[in-house]
Formats: sequence, C-alpha cells, structure tokens
Amino acid sequence: MPNTAVAVAAPPERLLLGPGPSPVNQRVLDAQARSMIGHLDPWFLEVTDQVVEMLRTVFRTTNRLTYAVSGTGSAGMETAVVNIVEPGDTVIVGVNGVFGGRIADTAQRAGADVVALEEPWGRIVSPERVASAMKAHPGAKMVALVHAETSTGAHQPLEEIGALLADTDTLFLVDTVTGLAGVPLEVDDWHLDVVYSGTQKCLSVPPGLAPITFSEKAEAVIDRRSTTVRSWYLDVTAVRRYWGGDRAYHHTAPISSLLGLHEGLRMVLEEGLEARWARHAEVGQLFQEHVQDRDAELLAQEGHRLPQLTTFALPGDVEEAPLRKRLLLEHGIEVGGGLGTFAGRAWRVGLMGDGATHANVDRFLHALDELLDG
Repeated sequence: MPNTAVAVAAPPERLLLGPGPSPVNQRVLDAQARSMIGHLDPWFLEVTDQVVEMLRTVFRTTNRLTYAVSGTGSAGMETAVVNIVEPGDTVIVGVNGVFGGRIADTAQRAGADVVALEEPWGRIVSPERVASAMKAHPGAKMVALVHAETSTGAHQPLEEIGALLADTDTLFLVDTVTGLAGVPLEVDDWHLDVVYSGTQKCLSVPPGLAPITFSEKAEAVIDRRSTTVRSWYLDVTAVRRYWGGDRAYHHTAPISSLLGLHEGLRMVLEEGLEARWARHAEVGQLFQEHVQDRDAELLAQEGHRLPQLTTFALPGDVEEAPLRKRLLLEHGIEVGGGLGTFAGRAWRVGLMGDGATHANVDRFLHALDELLDG
C-alpha cells in the first residue's frame, strides 16, 4: 500500500447548541487526557466509587445499584429495559416522540407485550392516562416514560405517576437523558425505579457513558428473573459485581471517559445542583421569550416545556435545512433539525450544561437575525 499521509484530526471551532453533545469544559477534557491506568487498579476503583456517590447525589437517590453504563444513553435505555423485561410481560410506554418510541421498540424486542400510550408530538402523557392504562392492565410489569423528550422539548411530569405506582408491583422506568442536572429530578421522593441518562447533555461530559440507577424494588425484580437477560454486555447481574461487591472483571471499563465523568460531576456539585437547575431555567426561559418575539412557534406543550432543549418552527416559509447549514458554516453554531413529525420545519436548540449562558443566547439570536434578514 502507498504510504499516504493522513492529517491530524483537528475539529473546527463550533459552538454546540444542538440537542447534544453540549459544550465540554476544559477541566473535563484535561481529565480525559490523563495518564492511562488499569481498570482494576485500586486507585481507579476508588475513582469509580466516587463516581457512584456523586451520581447518587445528582439522581437524588440512595439506591445501592447506581453506576455508569459503558455506552451512550441508548445503551442505558437497553440496560434498563432488557434487565427488567421478560417474554410475555406487559409494559406500558408513553410514546410522544422519538425516544418513547425507542423504548417501546426495545421492549418489544425483549419479548414484551407493549401497550403504547400515544400522544401528539410535543405533548405530555397525563397521569390520568397512565392511571387508566393501569386499570386496564393491573398486572403490568412496568410503566416507561421520557422525562425530557429530546425530539420535542416536552417536559414530562413524574411525581404524581410515581405516587400512583409506588404501592403496586409495577416498576416505573424513566428516560432522563436530557433531563439529569438540567431540571429537577427526585428519584427517591418520586418513587422512580429505573432511571437512566447520558453524559453529553446537561452534565457537559463527552458522550460515551450512561448513568443509571435501580431501586431496591427493581433490583429484586431482576434477581427473580426466570429467564436469562437478553444481553451479555448489559447484564446487570454480572456488571454490578465490578461496580461493587468483589469488583470482578466483566469488561474493560472506559477509563478515560470515567475520569471525565468524575470531573464533570465534581463541577456539577461545585455549582450546586439546585443552582444548576435554576441557571438552566432562567437561561431557557429568556431564550424562549426571545425566539417567540421573532414569530417562531414553540412546539412543546405550554406549561410543559424543557428550558434546556427548545424545539421551534421557524417563522414564515423559511426552509430550515439550508438556514441551519449557513448557521453552522457562517457563524460556527451547531443546532439540530426537527425529527419525525417536526422534520423539515423545526430547529432543536440546546442550552445545556456549560452551554446554558446568556452569552450563548445573545450569540445565537444575533446570528439568527442576520440569517433571517439576509
């Protein structure tokens, strides 16, 4: 083969204001670049213990089984579903966007009989709808909802539904990939049983890990399984031995990614979780007011809009894809296009983690005004 030189892969400067990944602080990047060490080294095992304790704080839980799945948020979703679901189980899933649909798909692949609670994109699944489904299916193994639907910007309420399920045998699974550390989440107080997230959103850590937590109720269900978990890699009964107990080898942990998560969690706790929630709320509200002033239509249900992820239709007959390309190439700002029923007519703008600042709102709005006026 010819000796062809390959240039260094040096990414161009971008302001990441899409649905993820979010901007990453230099402290986290530096942590990921530290010297390599073995994943069974006593020093590194102490780091993983600290990661678990910080995740418990951010999830607001005392759950014993809390760790970071080696994979993106989608791996967290599969871990949550395939460890709970056995063939023939009834699973109730709220489907009001892309990610509720993915939970339903994953549950079906695991052999579940899925009861889909479909709602128009951008709307929430009401507690009354869940209560009705539970009356119709009192033996349901699990109810699954998306806390922060990345495809629409809808903010799903959880507390009332958690109280409804708390005294039943039904588990409550929650996808908070875009929610964790961006909006209030109370795993224990809201009676949430299986909750997963991703690192690349409001935690402002590069993608590659999926924080997850299981209640005692959920862990007992896993321990009572009569069939083998339909994934070797994601089997909690094996993986949990690395994250606690005898620290047994299962797979090689993503060492650099975990060092980055450790630093990112340290930064969350330095800021204070409530302060971080408040920052996202204030910046997100400001942004949404300004885009509405420009005649953009917010597509998530009023009263149930995420502050950190806004989906809106551009004003007039503007073609979104060419304008989004110009935003990237002329202004160096990345945003996401609409998905599913919003494809071709909407933008998804994320102000998450380190990206949730007034300066970023101002820069985006200045660029948008230039593009619309041009």
